[in-house]
Amino acid sequence: MLKKLFLLMIFCLPLFVYAQNYMTGNVFDNDQRNLALQGVSVRNLSTKAVVVTDKDGHYAIPAKNGDLITYALMGYQTDTVYLVNLFPKNKYLRAAVNNLNTVNVTTAKVSPYLDAKDPDAKPARQVDYSKNRGGLRLNLGYGKYRRQQAKEQELEQAADINEEISKNFNREVIQKLVNYKGKDLDDYIGLYRPTVAQIKADKEFDYTYYIATTFTEWRKLPENERKLPPLPKLKGKP
Repeated sequence: MLKKLFLLMIFCLPLFVYAQNYMTGNVFDNDQRNLALQGVSVRNLSTKAVVVTDKDGHYAIPAKNGDLITYALMGYQTDTVYLVNLFPKNKYLRAAVNNLNTVNVTTAKVSPYLDAKDPDAKPARQVDYSKNRGGLRLNLGYGKYRRQQAKEQELEQAADINEEISKNFNREVIQKLVNYKGKDLDDYIGLYRPTVAQIKADKEFDYTYYIATTFTEWRKLPENERKLPPLPKLKGKP
């Protein structure tokens, strides 16, 4: 029995690794969201792996957290994503718009050699640019990749810091430190919740000291200053 279980684990291990190391999803047109895009080149810039979406816009590409994935299709704007997880991802590509400057033609001269034929010329081979051929060339510059990656990393860092703040600056933690059960404790939290910039400025941010000092400061405020001012009402259309 143990032998059978061991063989079953060995058989299932490749399937588990496959599921963990691949990112899947579908690609659609941004304006017509139910229009699946076939032939989209999905490239992992970190591993150089490239796949092409099928007729349903589906793709599956080897990937891991931290990889940079691009989506490119002729006639559409190239999109780039920094992976923070391997959950299935649907992408919506925007159509590329080329605006050309207006040219005013005032005179025209016809060349006498316009109809002349080159006796040594050979017929040119027509190139098929259909979606089914795949293998589209990507022209996104390296500098843009670095800026995009830096921006994604900054957003990811801010999300991690906000999660840290929520764990260390909440009603339960504050009540244990200051022994205060008042209903207006949420007003203190709203006024004094640390910002991402504060946490980044102090690598060893002391939440206990921060709560003790700011809570004392908050209690000394007049009643009308202990809460955030109400948001201004938006004016409706007449």
